Amino acid sequence: MRYSLNPNRSLLENLVSRFTHRQQDQTKSSTDKMAKVSEKVSSVIDQSDYLSRDLSWLKFNERVLDQARSENRTLMERLKFLAISASNLDEFFMIRVGSLYNYLDYHKQRIDYSGLREVPFRKALYTASQQFCRDQQAVFTDQLLPLFFENGLKLASYDELTDDERTEATNYFDRAIYPTLTPMLYDYTHTFPVLLAKVLIFGVVTQNPDGADLQSLRSEDEDDRQRLSFVQIPANLPRFLSFEREDLTLFLPIETIIRQNIKKLYRNVEILSVDLFRITRNGDFTLEENDDDEIDFLDEVRQKIKSRRLGRVTRIEVETNGKSEVGSPWMINLLKKRWEIDELNIFESSTLLDFSAFWQVIGHPEFKNDMPRPHAPVPPLGFGRDRDKNENIFDVIKQRDLLLHHPYNNFEPVLQLLEQAAEDPNVLAIKITVYRLAKRSRVTEALLKAAENGKHVSVLFEVKARFDEENNIREAQRLQKAGCFVIYGISRYKTHTKLLLVVRNEGSRVVRYAHMATGNYNEDTSRLYTDIGLLTTNEIYTHDISEFFNVITGHSLPNEYQYLITAPRDMREQLLRLIRIEADNAQRGLPSGICIKVNSLEDKQVIDELYKASQAGVPVRLIVRSICCLRPQRAGLSDNITVRSIVGDFLEHTRVYYFHNNGDPKVYGGSADIMVRSFDRRIESLFFLADQRVKQLVIAILDYNLRDNINAYELMEDGNFKKCEVAAGSEPFNMHQRFFDITEKEAMDIRLFDPEIKPAEVAKLEEEYQEGAERAIADI
Repeated sequence: MRYSLNPNRSLLENLVSRFTHRQQDQTKSSTDKMAKVSEKVSSVIDQSDYLSRDLSWLKFNERVLDQARSENRTLMERLKFLAISASNLDEFFMIRVGSLYNYLDYHKQRIDYSGLREVPFRKALYTASQQFCRDQQAVFTDQLLPLFFENGLKLASYDELTDDERTEATNYFDRAIYPTLTPMLYDYTHTFPVLLAKVLIFGVVTQNPDGADLQSLRSEDEDDRQRLSFVQIPANLPRFLSFEREDLTLFLPIETIIRQNIKKLYRNVEILSVDLFRITRNGDFTLEENDDDEIDFLDEVRQKIKSRRLGRVTRIEVETNGKSEVGSPWMINLLKKRWEIDELNIFESSTLLDFSAFWQVIGHPEFKNDMPRPHAPVPPLGFGRDRDKNENIFDVIKQRDLLLHHPYNNFEPVLQLLEQAAEDPNVLAIKITVYRLAKRSRVTEALLKAAENGKHVSVLFEVKARFDEENNIREAQRLQKAGCFVIYGISRYKTHTKLLLVVRNEGSRVVRYAHMATGNYNEDTSRLYTDIGLLTTNEIYTHDISEFFNVITGHSLPNEYQYLITAPRDMREQLLRLIRIEADNAQRGLPSGICIKVNSLEDKQVIDELYKASQAGVPVRLIVRSICCLRPQRAGLSDNITVRSIVGDFLEHTRVYYFHNNGDPKVYGGSADIMVRSFDRRIESLFFLADQRVKQLVIAILDYNLRDNINAYELMEDGNFKKCEVAAGSEPFNMHQRFFDITEKEAMDIRLFDPEIKPAEVAKLEEEYQEGAERAIADI
């Protein structure tokens, strides 16, 4: 064979040496590629008033990767963030890059927010992605891998195993791996095989002995005598085989085991090269409107899921394995032609392919204690510290509106409401929207129990929730078979709103209990995602929600909602109106301010209105976790706008909209981000926070987000993010810890924007405004 590692060096030494040499080549390669991005392209990006959605997302993943650099975290925590950044990047190439190729492959015009057309933008996007991958490898090789030994683990090579360990590895190959492997030949008599996305694949170039292949004998071209075959490593096999030593756990990659035994698959032929690679395919698809019945719609979803597995290739990751070239040049050229890609699509890796494999290491029993123990959730403010879980949840909700802030507060009250409603003989009906569920969902079980007990159960199940389609179809069909009224989404819209309504007969009257939220009905993610939810019996809320369910489950068009703002009806217009009110107040000299916390900010109409508000003098404070297409702090455009992103222990998912409203704030929570898809292609809702106490608690959430100096990054005018630091003389403020200790008294004392204007000035401005209004009325 023509491939090997130096047997006298450890895998760590090999990786470090390999990476050092590759870095020199990659630096030159990176410089050359960056040079190819013309000055004109760079100038277009810099001059645009908007930031590119896709380039902004890459900046978000850089912030995730930055958590892996943090020396304040344990090694396992840092590996977790490295794994998350890898999974994020997979989805990016499946969906965002896949969407770009939907334009490129079908010759459709696309202009990015940066102003670039599809071809130059592809170049800019891939150049930035290549740099990100080099940064990923540097974090792993330079910062994390050297810490392995002192933390009791090691990535092993075959040469570092004892004789007994080698025997165990060989036996494992023969027993568990070998029977699952199937070499798939591609030549003049074999069609090109279907290669799966996101699995490790060996590309094996072989050559039969002279005289064994008549076709080869006829050819004088060496390339024509080569044969290419592929060996896919099944995704259901563990990535590592572990060995326990006294003070050390060795992790031997499965590809190392297969590489060592590859000759067992290719007997009596010469192996010219063995190259490990991994592909990502286009996973972006849309569903066309269909007038057929629902079963046809489900079939269409299933077909689209299958087509995702066969989508066009958007990226190839190739293990360089210490060689000067990327894989076999002959194989790489063949794959380029086959998949219609070029050098930009080839991502070299001088380290382990697919860092998401480290979830196996993180979950290993030996290292579970190296992950910080999650803080026990605290009762919601106003819920009471000593309440019994089995207490009647209906009585609790009737006392007052109850705000839940996850994961600081348990998701249990929502599950209690569903589970008690399923058993309560007085409950008449349950209505709920479902976007994503836990794998073993208590929500599903409660709905099934309710149906068994004869209650009317209506479920709007969004089966188009990306990457959860199969699970949602399965759960929806379970509910339908149990007698629930199930709706599989609405026409061309995705149902993304989070609403629950329980109808209960309480003797002299029927009482409706509602839950509105920013997050899914998923008890698993509620431990990891920050979200808010409101439990209430307020009749304005419950009337609005009843009307909303009539719209999405039947054929009703209500005149208006009092406390709900909905999409695709008029959410964008309502938000634009609220922004304009703040701009008008600022121009009148009255107190004003906007504070919005979302996952993504991309809609141009809202961005433009925020720019106008900034120019009118409105202080705008934005908290955007991932994508932000608004460019802050540009002179004359967005001087009064700041943008920060919180990335830390929990995934920020809460969506809150605050408008100062001349000192009487209007605050909304809900399911919608500021995105075109949220306003135009999804069923979404925002709920007005009417209760003063609840509103103040949510204002406190915004205040803590603005005060955080541990997890926060500030967006600069040039589109880059700067990590916030604890200023000299200031105290560290980590909101992911502080929310567990917040008191109601502390929350009630918080004000946004008012400190920027002294109370005496506010009183004077209001007096002048009132006098002006009275004069205007007198004139009329």
